[in-house]
Amino acid sequence: MAKDAKAEADGAVAAPVKSRKKLLIVIIAVLVLVLGIGGAGAYFLLKPAGEYDEEYADAPRERAKPAKKKKADHNAPPVYVALEAFTVNLVPENGDQYLQLILSVEVEDPQVDEQLKQYMPKLRNDLTLLLSSKKASDLITTDGKKNLAGEIKERINSVLDPAGRGKNNDWPVKEVLFTSFIIQ
Repeated sequence: MAKDAKAEADGAVAAPVKSRKKLLIVIIAVLVLVLGIGGAGAYFLLKPAGEYDEEYADAPRERAKPAKKKKADHNAPPVYVALEAFTVNLVPENGDQYLQLILSVEVEDPQVDEQLKQYMPKLRNDLTLLLSSKKASDLITTDGKKNLAGEIKERINSVLDPAGRGKNNDWPVKEVLFTSFIIQ
């Protein structure tokens, strides 16, 4: 009988220990699940917008409102963009003559530099056609050079702003500057 009483006592103690272990495993599993969901939620909420747009590129987006144009800061230093050299044949007057021209443009803001790079093949084509239509005698004088600078400015602005929305003071390119001007 002593053995039966001992067996009953061990069985009573063993059952609560097993249920406590199961309860502890369930609590740990729920805790891990809640922490995982919280971590995933924090990741998606705190992730930068650029990554979100790439990941969900096919999702419909709201149209971005056009940025308002900043008023020109007259105290800001000028922004100059150097263009590659142009070498063209001029309209013949006294034999073959060449023009080698290196120029820089003053732009309203640094973002125009990226726009210039984007349109550079068209700009180079248009400017090469313009320069090759000139005579050396027209370009030797100071007035000839000023007129050429004005024509180059108009050509560049017409490419960068084809709709012509800008007024003379609002064009992307403010001024064309010659850094090298050689006629041979």
